[in-house]
Amino acid sequence: MEVKENLDFGKGFISGYASIFLGILSFLGVLCFKYPEWLTTPEFREVYTGESMKTLLTSAIIASFFFGLISFIVSKQKKFALIGLIFCTLAIVLGGFNVAPSAVGATKWHLGLDWLLLDLLLMAVIFIPIEMVFPKRKGQKTFHEEWRTDLVYFVVSHLLIQFFGAITQQPAKLFFGWMGLSDLQSWVQNLPFLIELFMAFFIADLFQYWTHRFFHSHHFLWRFHSIHHSTENMDWLAGSRTHFVDIFVTRSMAFIPLYVFGFSTITFSVYVIFMAIHAVLIHANTRINFGFLKYIFATPQYHHWHHCKDSEHYGKNFATVFPFIDKIFGTYYLPGEEWPKDTGLLEANYPKGYLKQAIYPFTKSPFDNDLKMEEYSKR
Repeated sequence: MEVKENLDFGKGFISGYASIFLGILSFLGVLCFKYPEWLTTPEFREVYTGESMKTLLTSAIIASFFFGLISFIVSKQKKFALIGLIFCTLAIVLGGFNVAPSAVGATKWHLGLDWLLLDLLLMAVIFIPIEMVFPKRKGQKTFHEEWRTDLVYFVVSHLLIQFFGAITQQPAKLFFGWMGLSDLQSWVQNLPFLIELFMAFFIADLFQYWTHRFFHSHHFLWRFHSIHHSTENMDWLAGSRTHFVDIFVTRSMAFIPLYVFGFSTITFSVYVIFMAIHAVLIHANTRINFGFLKYIFATPQYHHWHHCKDSEHYGKNFATVFPFIDKIFGTYYLPGEEWPKDTGLLEANYPKGYLKQAIYPFTKSPFDNDLKMEEYSKR
């Protein structure tokens, strides 16, 4: 389906897109209720209740129908409205209004479809309006030429949450599982909550800082991490563009301190939820500068400088959460209210699309072109 970049109010396009989006989510949500053992995440099910998800599903179906009806009445192009109404109808036919939460049996493997749907809905509801009302790059299209690629990355990383979660825990268990850590973990869990929370964020961010920096300085690892930097359209989906090798290494290094110190379940949950939202925020196409908070937490301006295309500013802002970590190690860069002119890579003919980018690091080095390797060693 071709997506036209026309988001003018009153022409039925926004309501049409909203109807399609909510209709698809409703249809897939019904499947989660019908096959929870295979399509939902056990750890995530503990966070929400079946009744709350039933209410959300009902609301999404009604909203999809409502937006579809508006689009059908207002828009001259009825296809967007019809597509949304079709998915909405399918959700109803499959029993969307009559789903019943049930006990879920254990299965060895599952897809995180529930995590995908809820996170996609939440991020879209928060960040699409922000990017429309407060864009940094006003000329950047909402549906730019590579938005589908970024969406695929988003979908894959969420559906395979069990796989990525399992493999990223292994390094910590392998190297530290034999140690007697119960006393240390008990001490950490008895700390005041805010101190424990800060400790978790700081230690994890410190580990991620050096992992991130190593990805930039080691030529072989840069092949994988360059995919994350290949986007020229920074927006709420751009942060999802990460090679699976990059995900494995980075998440493993963040998990090691969380595992070793034994942070409490609530601390870990807050960390995961915050990072999920924050990772989207710092890549978003928004001019909001957050005032003095931008000196405490990483913001879009701060992270966009990390993605800048100008080689003069390579090797800056590796921290994910706390800019002061970059301050400590001499890689901090935040020039007042200035933003980078462009983001992306200097390589010509960099592969486009999920599959081509997935195999690219194994087949060809980014240094095979005429760009000097020394320039990238500074990233």
